[in-house]
Amino acid sequence: MKILFLTSRFPFPLEKGDKLRAFYQIVELSKKHQVILAAVSDVKVLPEHLEALKPYCRRIVIHNIRKAKQFQNLARALFNGRPFQVEYFFSNDFKKKIQKIILDDKPDAIFCQLVRMAEYVRDEKRIPVTLDYQDAFSKGYERQAQRESIFKKIPVMMEWKRMLKYEGRIFNDFKNKIIISEQDRDYINHPENKKIEVIPNGVDFNYYSPIVREKKYDLIFSGNMNYPPNIESAIYIAEKIMPLLKKKKPDAKLVIAGANPASDVMKLQSDSVNVTGWVDDIREPFAESRIHLAPMLISIGLQNKILQAMAMKIPCIVSSQANNAIHAPTGDCLLVADTPEQYVEKILLLLNDRALYNKIAENACHFVRTNFDWSAMNDKLERVLNRK
Repeated sequence: MKILFLTSRFPFPLEKGDKLRAFYQIVELSKKHQVILAAVSDVKVLPEHLEALKPYCRRIVIHNIRKAKQFQNLARALFNGRPFQVEYFFSNDFKKKIQKIILDDKPDAIFCQLVRMAEYVRDEKRIPVTLDYQDAFSKGYERQAQRESIFKKIPVMMEWKRMLKYEGRIFNDFKNKIIISEQDRDYINHPENKKIEVIPNGVDFNYYSPIVREKKYDLIFSGNMNYPPNIESAIYIAEKIMPLLKKKKPDAKLVIAGANPASDVMKLQSDSVNVTGWVDDIREPFAESRIHLAPMLISIGLQNKILQAMAMKIPCIVSSQANNAIHAPTGDCLLVADTPEQYVEKILLLLNDRALYNKIAENACHFVRTNFDWSAMNDKLERVLNRK
């Protein structure tokens, strides 16, 4: 099968969830099928990033959105009512390129990652098109709006309302629909949202496996540190959890590891908090830490960071919302907390009970290997793409 695969970012490096999902989907699909990657990018794609995808793609087409065009697109969104991020990533020139690819290469299936790319192919009727909602973006904006200051609240609420309508409006334009979790599926504003097939992410177990390192940190929080839910979680750990923990464990140390830390995250740097920024190998801070925290307060999608830590046998303490998409058995594979006091209680429990620590580490690794294998996830994707 020949598959035209559309993305709103070039899927490498893997510092963001949508890029990670696209990369491994392409890798797995390329084992049996020919993949043509057509990607929008608002940053320069480096040669080494291009080389990372070449072995898995028959052809790669990249459309760069220049700064001036980005502002034009956002201005256009003020008047046409579409979500700002849909307009931000749209280009009539690239739509024409995609139509030419369809005519010249005659793909058997089209895969559209994220609603951001929907305008490129929502009117395509000759070839089956699969839309990957991935996350319920509207729900993320709704929760973000509840926590923003008055000045930021207005544009976030505007995007929430637009995205809520748009996610439902485009539902019938696509032959097949997939999404990353049941909770995200249920947030899509359409009466037939149960027809969306849930296909979670997997874990690269060749990469994420236990590594023995000296433990420098008691706690780690990881992810793209310019993403609002991650920013909020990092601040929550440093300002709500750590002061309480240090009363019981004065030498407690936290590492915040991830790309593009926002200024509010950088301000958290202290004697007991290390903000790393981009790291070449995220496994190193994982291996140097005893416990992974994920106190996600705005949780949509699937938290890859939790799966990766579990695969490396790093016990996790997460919020109820973060575990909603994973469905890991609480107390056996991870611990759940929803207040700073609960986090401190669970942290001290794991640090002081070696038998419990080891049990959760082993069970978590087994759980992830059983339920989140990329090959199995992409078998499901392949079946969806084959639907006519």
